[in-house]
Amino acid sequence: MSSHSSAYNNDRQLRNKTSLKQSVQNSLTMAFRGLLKIRRTPEQLFDVTLQPIIFTLMFTYIFGGAISGDVQSYLPVIIPGILVQTVITTSIVTGTQLREDMDKGVFDRFKSLPIARISPLAGALLADTIRYTIATTLTFSMGFIMGYRPDGGIASVLLAGLLVIVCSWTVSWIFAFFGVIARTASSVQGISMLILFPLTFLSNAFVPADTLPDWLQWFVKINPVSHLVTAVRDLANSGTIGWDFTISLIGGAVIVAIFAPLTVRAYMRKT
Repeated sequence: MSSHSSAYNNDRQLRNKTSLKQSVQNSLTMAFRGLLKIRRTPEQLFDVTLQPIIFTLMFTYIFGGAISGDVQSYLPVIIPGILVQTVITTSIVTGTQLREDMDKGVFDRFKSLPIARISPLAGALLADTIRYTIATTLTFSMGFIMGYRPDGGIASVLLAGLLVIVCSWTVSWIFAFFGVIARTASSVQGISMLILFPLTFLSNAFVPADTLPDWLQWFVKINPVSHLVTAVRDLANSGTIGWDFTISLIGGAVIVAIFAPLTVRAYMRKT
């Protein structure tokens, strides 16, 4: 009896390993599909290519003299802020494109294929990390062209960029959830902007928190975007890892722990 039970358990473990391996392979294939979509329709990259350039130039020259006295002194403040704001805003695309694919019946076609059901969702989330990487690279490059010289060193700058990409990926789970449950892509974008607009602009991304009215400072200081911006500034400008770095990672883990199961469950019901 024990030999039969052992053989059954071994067989079940083998099937689980095979299923997990297939799910990972299918997810990577779907991520590659997302990259092919970008190559065939490069206008999808307008937000991650033009926004870092336009926002960096606009905010730097508008606020630089008023806040820091001159543009060069403002760059260590604005570049991390623009980076966080741009990349997190880009994560909205995950939900809108997911909703568009579901409306077009793309996911219905995937159901007829011998692939893991979760792979189209996982692949879409993976593919969008390329968008975050492009936005991160362009923002730092634009800052460098304008004279930004991070004192933290190249290793700290890379770590800061990786932190923003990881945190943006975790936030994309929220918008993926909206993409699954919403009725239209425009409603996903509208809801997402209502969430991100106050979080990004009512933060320390563009101005120091202590320059704001007292009644607004409390929100800015507890705003998760402010913690992420501070963590990026600490890394890029001084090469230090502080409590804000830890808070950002913990916050990202909490978001995934909450919204990943909700998104997967809603997705399985829809498909």
